[in-house]
Amino acid sequence: MAVAVLVSVFKRGKPLDEAFDRVGANERYAGLEARDRAFARAIVLVSLRRAAQLRAIVGQFITKPLPAERGSIDEILLAAAAQLVFLKVPPHAVINLAVFQVKGDDKARRFHRLANAVLRRVSEQGATLAAAQDEARLNTPDWLWQRWQDAYGADNAYRVAAQHLIEPPLDLTVKADAEGWAKRLGGVVLPTGSVRVSAKGRIEELEGYSDGEWWVQDAAASLPAQLLGDVVGKRCADLCAAPGGKTAQLAHKGAKVWAVDSSAKRMERLSDNLKRLKLEAETEIVVADAAAWSPPEPLDAVLLDAPCSATGTIRRNPDIPHLKNAEAVVELAGLQRKLLEHAITMLRPGGVLVYCVCSLEPAEGPEQIARLLAERQDVELSPIAPEEIAGRGEWLDDTGALRTLPHFLQLSDPDLGGMDGFFAARLVKKDT
Repeated sequence: MAVAVLVSVFKRGKPLDEAFDRVGANERYAGLEARDRAFARAIVLVSLRRAAQLRAIVGQFITKPLPAERGSIDEILLAAAAQLVFLKVPPHAVINLAVFQVKGDDKARRFHRLANAVLRRVSEQGATLAAAQDEARLNTPDWLWQRWQDAYGADNAYRVAAQHLIEPPLDLTVKADAEGWAKRLGGVVLPTGSVRVSAKGRIEELEGYSDGEWWVQDAAASLPAQLLGDVVGKRCADLCAAPGGKTAQLAHKGAKVWAVDSSAKRMERLSDNLKRLKLEAETEIVVADAAAWSPPEPLDAVLLDAPCSATGTIRRNPDIPHLKNAEAVVELAGLQRKLLEHAITMLRPGGVLVYCVCSLEPAEGPEQIARLLAERQDVELSPIAPEEIAGRGEWLDDTGALRTLPHFLQLSDPDLGGMDGFFAARLVKKDT
């Protein structure tokens, strides 16, 4: 199952979650127990996070280039190496299954002896080779590494890359009693108000899920909605709303929310979440293009979480470096500009717009806002104060916009540290 998902990501360019859902729906895997599905996902995540260093290790023991027509042997060797080097699965189990898989692949079966020999050497020497690698640099594509160095400096670039190799914990936004829920779930309350727990087991089985007491939302992702301030009774739009964490925040705080997204399938998930959270009454769900939709009346507030390269979420989505490139950033920047321009038209005079992206790319964040302010006279920046973001002034740039990086928010337990990389700026429409 893990190999099939990796083939879908690497050879077909499918996002991880889509690939995992599609492969998991195959009748071949229908009978897999939950723990086996979880193990398949663990293999995939390690394979994606550490693809470059695993390939380098495997490549040490392949003396001649393999032909272009070689089936799925790359993905089989990658998944096997992930288990041998990092997941510490017994070598005989890994190697036997990998060779069995190679033999079952028409285009790869002639390499079954090679696979056996290579993986035996990986099992013997892989851990030693891995310890000598510069894992943070090796697993970061050159185009991302250079851009992060240019934007944030060499030290921050390295720390960002290193954070991406650590499996992230689970952050929850709770309706009330964060301290109580942290105690029940064995977690901690973050300065931002989120509850952070170790990501183990099925989310649906955690206490409070079925009762709608909380929803999953990274600590950084919870900040933009907070920047709208008191929204009780206010008319708000959450643009590009799915999967709905920010919509839930606004509805829970007493806003009248129009949740707008172009994906009907993703909006079904949003609707289900709102029903579980008992917040559907406060929300109107709109399946529409946010760049064309207009509200029935001028709004007090708009939250635009624009589609982006999502490079700030690589620690949660390790498929991103394998699917995105610099050209995608340029293309998405054009869409963001269009959405931002249209969002302003929805506001009443004095209305507030929060623009955010889960991207580390300046072209998708601060450069969008700088261009907008240079071209328009009807909006102005409303700087964010440190007390609005848990007193963390270091999370603000020189203009008063929010900029979090993945290695921020470190705790005493390294496995519980980090947050998504987010940019957010707050604008006010002038009363002309």
